[in-house]
Formats: sequence, C-alpha cells, structure tokens
Amino acid sequence: MNGLYKDKKILITGGTGTIGSYLAKRLLADNPKVIRIFSRDEYKQFEMAQEFHGFSSRLRFLIGDVRDQQRLARAMEGIDYVFHCAAMKHVPACEYNPFEAVQTNVIGTQNVIQSALSAGVKKVIFLSTDKAIAPTNTYGATKLMAERLISSAQYQAGSSITVFAAVRFGNVMGSRGSVIPLFKKQIERNREITVTRSSMSRFMMTLDEAIELTIRAMHYAQGGEVFVLKMPVVRLGDLAKAVVLEMSRIMGVTPEEIEIIEIGLRPGEKMYEELMTDEEGKRARELKEMFVIPNEFVKQGTYPNSRPLKNGRYSSEDQKPLEFDEVSELLIRSRAFDERYKD
Repeated sequence: MNGLYKDKKILITGGTGTIGSYLAKRLLADNPKVIRIFSRDEYKQFEMAQEFHGFSSRLRFLIGDVRDQQRLARAMEGIDYVFHCAAMKHVPACEYNPFEAVQTNVIGTQNVIQSALSAGVKKVIFLSTDKAIAPTNTYGATKLMAERLISSAQYQAGSSITVFAAVRFGNVMGSRGSVIPLFKKQIERNREITVTRSSMSRFMMTLDEAIELTIRAMHYAQGGEVFVLKMPVVRLGDLAKAVVLEMSRIMGVTPEEIEIIEIGLRPGEKMYEELMTDEEGKRARELKEMFVIPNEFVKQGTYPNSRPLKNGRYSSEDQKPLEFDEVSELLIRSRAFDERYKD
C-alpha cells in the first residue's frame, strides 16, 4: 500500500460485516492513526472488539446508521479515507422491503457523499455489485442508483478536494452474503443442499482478493470512475458439489449421503451476472487485475499500463467457467470453512 494509510484516519461504514472487518484488518497493517468502525449492530461491534483486542488503540466503534446524516457527519469529522460498505444486500429482503433498501442503499449513500464533502475527506470508495448491471431486482436497482450518485458527486463537487469512486464485484466466497454458509448449514442440519439452477453462473472471488483489489482501487481513483474487478466464473452446480465434497470430509460421511435439490429461480434472480454493459465496455480501460470505466463528465488522467478493452460486455454468460477441480481449489483457498466464517 506504499504507506498510503500510515498515520491517516479511516472510516468504514458497515465495518462489522465480512468485507468491512477484513478490510479493517488489512488496513491496520499500514499503521493508520485510527479506523472508525461505523455500524448499527452493537453485538457485532462487541465481537469485533474482542477479536481485534490487540489493536484497540487504533480502532473506534461508532453505533450509527447511514440513514442518519447527522450521526454520519459526526463520524466523518477529521477523516481522510472512507470505505462505504454499508448496505442491505439480501436479495429477497430487499424485494419484500423495497423502500427500506432505498433508504439504506440510496439515501444512505447520498448521506455519505454529503458528509464526506462537508468533512473534506480525501477519497471515498463505494462497494457496488454485479447485480447493479441490467438489474432485475430491488437490490440491484438500488446499487445502480447508488453508483450513479457516486459518479455524479464528482462533477458536482466543485472545488472540493474529495475524490469519489466505486468498486464493482461479484460474490465473495465465504462472506455472510454468499451462498456457502447457507450450504454448510443445510448439510449440517438435513444433509442436503437446495440450489436454484445448477447451470446458473456467478462471478466469485476470495475475500483476500476482494480486499486487495478494493484497496488498489482507492489508490488508482482519480474521480467518478467505476472499477470492475476481474474474477473467475463458477457454475452453481459445481460450487454445490465442491461444498458437498468438503463437508462430507469434515463430517465423516460419503458425498452420496448428501443430496443436491434443484428448486428453481427465486423472484428477481438471473441465470447469469454482468459486471459491465456494452456501452461501458466501449470506453473502459483494462488493467492487469481490473477494468476502469471512466466518468464521462470528469476530465481524468491516464492509468499506467492500461489499454482499451477489446470486447465490450463482461458477463458470466460469456466467460469460460472454471472446471470442477478449479472450483474445489478456489473453495479451499477462500478459507470459507475456517472457524472465523461461522455466523
């Protein structure tokens, strides 16, 4: 990280979530002055404080909700860098409670923007999702709107020094929002897994990869762009079989004793995911580990070692999925079966 965060003050909204807490752990290695963990779950804050006990002098835990701009503004006083991770992420919950999703994902993001501008924050990185592309559900639609707010914030910022950018990625293996913890619980309780469609494809990456690339995006950000992280494509059926294989080994049973049941698509679900539209692909730049979609309304410099994107759309439908052995290796590398991932 080249000392970017040394002696700096950092705020992580949604800091007790899987991404937020591991991001904090990674950032602590760069010796920041303080990291403020902002979230509304006091019990998760208590658990995180216990886990990070050795870093207590550099961690501050703030109870608050991104819906509350006054509280957010206080939390952002004196802050240099913001990672905006807070969101409603569960697709069915957002479908059944759409305005709640709007208040957190859309209005909450606007509150982050206003607070960052008022506090003179150097950079804000917003964590988005592949579901923001051609959204078919409330979650994706609210994340798309939040992305637009982040992009527009840059050309509306005027003389403000604050740089805004978004990072767009797919499923983080083993995180609370991924399907793997659900699969594990289903196997432990009933020795079965329910999948929507085995042929469904998804972008997936390990938690370590997601954190490293998010930090790099903060370094690259010039203003208003969207960073699309490169990641492998996995078929849901192959992932389910890999989880069955690993869980059967852990439980001391044969894989044949665990059944995989296909139940069909849920409301708002797609067979494949997209990380970039055709239109975005026309102006995107490609780096080794990510794509950069520049802001059309903000003049930006060049990105070292980047080149124009050859093929426009970036969809899990168009990418070659991993072979089963590769999925198994990725699952093990993700450490999704470590104790730390237990809810």
